[in-house]
Amino acid sequence: MADEVLSQNEIDALLSALSSGEMDANQLKEEEKEKKVKVYDFKRALRFSKDQIRSISRIHDNFARLLSTYFSAQLRTYVHISVASVDQIPYEEFIRSIPTKTILNVYSVEPLDGRIIFEFNPNIAYAMLDRMLGGKGGSLNKIDSLTEIETTLLSQLFEQGLDNLQEAWGSVTEIDPILEDFEVNPQFLQLVSPNETVVVVSLDTTIGDSSGMINICIPHVVLEPIIPKLSVHYWMQNENTKERKPEEYQSLARNIKQTSIDLSVILGETSITLEEFLFLGRGDTIMLNKGIDMPLSLMVDQEPKFYVQAGKQKQKLAVQVIEEIKGGDEDDE
Repeated sequence: MADEVLSQNEIDALLSALSSGEMDANQLKEEEKEKKVKVYDFKRALRFSKDQIRSISRIHDNFARLLSTYFSAQLRTYVHISVASVDQIPYEEFIRSIPTKTILNVYSVEPLDGRIIFEFNPNIAYAMLDRMLGGKGGSLNKIDSLTEIETTLLSQLFEQGLDNLQEAWGSVTEIDPILEDFEVNPQFLQLVSPNETVVVVSLDTTIGDSSGMINICIPHVVLEPIIPKLSVHYWMQNENTKERKPEEYQSLARNIKQTSIDLSVILGETSITLEEFLFLGRGDTIMLNKGIDMPLSLMVDQEPKFYVQAGKQKQKLAVQVIEEIKGGDEDDE
C-alpha cells in the first residue's frame, strides 16, 4: 500500500508539473502572437518607399546612358557608366564615406529647394583631365594641388553635362541645374543637418583603363515637393493622359513639310530580248509604250502619284500636273 500511495503522489506531482508546463507553453505562444517591438533608429530614418527609390533608380539609369554618350564624345575614348546602387542614409554617413580629398560639385536645381552634390572619385576625375589634355587617360592622385587651369577645365566639363541631368529628370519635373561650388574637401560642405536623410546614387564609371565611382547626393528637402511624382502610379497615369501640345504638333508638321523627296518622270517603258539588247548600236530606235499625246507618270520615291504633261519652262524641261493617280489607275492603263 505504501508503494501505491507513493506512486500516486508521484503521479499527482507529475500531473501538476505537466499542467504547469502546459501553462508556460501557452503563455509563450501568446507572447509570440503579440506584436513584436522593433527598435527604430531615428538617425537612419527611411523617408522614401521602395517604389520611390525604384523611380529614382530608373531616372538615373537614363542619366547614366546620357552621361556615357556625353563623356565619350568629349573625351574621345570608351566611357561606360551604370547605376550601381541607390540608398537612403543620413547626410553625416555620406560625408564620412567619401575620401577626404576628392572632387565635389555642388549644384542648385531650381525651382526645387536645396542643393545636390556630385562626388567624382579622384581616379575618374584625373582620367578625364588627362584625356582633355591629350593623354591616354591615366589617373593621377594629386587632388590637393589642383591648379586654376585644371579646376577650370573640370568645372567646364561637368557644367556642360548638366543638360543630361535636366533631360533625365524631365519625365518627372523641369529643373534648371547650375554649378554653384567646386570643392575638394567634404568637411567644408554642410548642405543639411547631419541626421537629414539623403538619397545617394552611386554610378559605376569606367573611362578607358581607369574605373571609379560617381556619387550623387540628393537631400530629402530637394525631393520633398515631387515625392508624389516618384510613384509608379503617377508615371503610368502620366503616360496614359499625356497629350501632344499644339506647339509640338506645329513643329512636327513644319519639319515634315521641309523634308526633301525625290521626283522622277517616266517617259515610257518597253521590253526587248537580251539578244536585241546586246546588238544595240548608235542610231537604233526603241519603241516605248507611251504615245506623244499620252500623259506621263510622275513618280514620288518610286511610287506613281500624278499624271503629267511634258513641256518646257524657261528653257528647261518641265512637267505640268494633270491629275492625281488613284489606286489602281496605273495598273488599269
